[in-house]
Amino acid sequence: MLVGIFSDSHDNLVNIQKFLHFAKVNNFSELIFCGDLCAPATLERIIYPNFSGPIHMIYGNVADRDLLFQLKSKLPTVKLYGDQGEFIIDNLKIAINHYPDVARKLAESGKYDYVFYGHNHTPWLEVIGRTVLANPGTLAGMFNKATFAVLDTKTGKLSLKILENL
Repeated sequence: MLVGIFSDSHDNLVNIQKFLHFAKVNNFSELIFCGDLCAPATLERIIYPNFSGPIHMIYGNVADRDLLFQLKSKLPTVKLYGDQGEFIIDNLKIAINHYPDVARKLAESGKYDYVFYGHNHTPWLEVIGRTVLANPGTLAGMFNKATFAVLDTKTGKLSLKILENL
């Protein structure tokens, strides 16, 4: 199964739509969002209607938390965990957090197969013990090229995609 991981989209609607098109064409089963969506309307009007699988997400530091929380009940496939989440996809234990230092501690705990984070807009991949610690970069393309990651849960392969190369 393919899972799309993205972060720091900052309401860049053009890039979000390109990402969602790639997700549809490649049959992504689930999405993981590592924070900084910004406007809840982006989730309600762009992401949710264009992706039918589960969407795991956290807040980040730039978000209208109250409106996102209110949307949760209207969008049944969206799983909003708050500041940090953990869940299982295809027998892989995954944790998400927005901040690199918190994500590193989660990875160092050894309790997860994958820990994903965002915030600094810099793609990153590191293995700590048995845990893969990764940042998919910024879908918005702020300070770095627009990127996201794809996890193949069958092979365990995690790959970074540069949006302009698609």
